[in-house]
Order: sequence, then C-alpha cells, then structure tokens
Amino acid sequence: MNVFGSRGREGRYLEMTNGGTAVFVDVLMLAVSALAHEPWGFRFAALLTLQDQSVMGRGVVGFDLADLDWGDTPQERAAAKDFLLRVLDLALSRHRWEELTYEPPRAEGYLRTYRAMVEEFDVTTAHGGTGVLPGPQEAAMASCLRHRVLDALPFWEACVFCTAGV
Repeated sequence: MNVFGSRGREGRYLEMTNGGTAVFVDVLMLAVSALAHEPWGFRFAALLTLQDQSVMGRGVVGFDLADLDWGDTPQERAAAKDFLLRVLDLALSRHRWEELTYEPPRAEGYLRTYRAMVEEFDVTTAHGGTGVLPGPQEAAMASCLRHRVLDALPFWEACVFCTAGV
C-alpha cells in the first residue's frame, strides 16, 4: 500500500493500491502542470513525479504533509497550501481526464479525501526540512511535449505518462 498522510490533529492517511496511486498521481499531474507558475508549485510537481511507481517501484511511494517544506513565512505557507488546494480542485473538475487511456473510477473519492486532509492540515506544524519536497534546483520545470505535463527532470527524462508507456 502507498500512503499519503497528514500528521495534523487527526493524523489522517490515504492508503491506496498501486493502481489507485497511479491514477491519483496521473490526475494530479494533469492539474499541477496547468497551475504551476511559482517555485513551490514546480517543486510540488517534482514531488509528484517521484511518486511514479514505474520508476520508484510499486507499493513504496507516498509522503506526509507534515514533512513538506511549506515555506518560511506565514504568507509563503498560506500560498503553498492554497496552491495545493487549487490543484486538487482542478483535478476534481476532471481537468483533461478525457485524455486518459482509462476511466479513473476511484479518483474522485481519493481526491476528495486528500483535499479534506490538506484543508484540515495546519502548515505551521510541518517539520519542513526533511528533504521530502525537492529543492528549488530540482523543481520540475521542463514539460513533456507529447503529454503536455511537467516531467521528472532533473531526476529522469520522462513524465509519468511516458514511463507508464502511454
């Protein structure tokens, strides 16, 4: 099982099968690629590329919201959380889902659960410097021309759709 957690007040976790995780990452990559314009957004996109089980291995991905570097100031933390909520809202609107080669039946439920976790999460309780969120020099700023999403550079030269053979 892959686990995406929130060690906030409730300590909630979203556990997904390998297939569920692949769908979750796919629909989030479609949304984050459309919205990333600031450094934190590109860093979060890089983190999503590191959840690619085709490269990282099945059943070994996930991260906790408390381990992310949300920023140093209250304004930076609020902007980062707002960005992630906007990504989740765009994904929930089924942004570009018609381009998927499959129907993502459980994606909406995963996204709603994760959105509630993010919304409830107090970013001031995050540990920050754990290295989970790639640094600015590792931000996903290159785009896959074929799939029109951010790719995994500088980690590898492919997007989550290319590594899946789509």
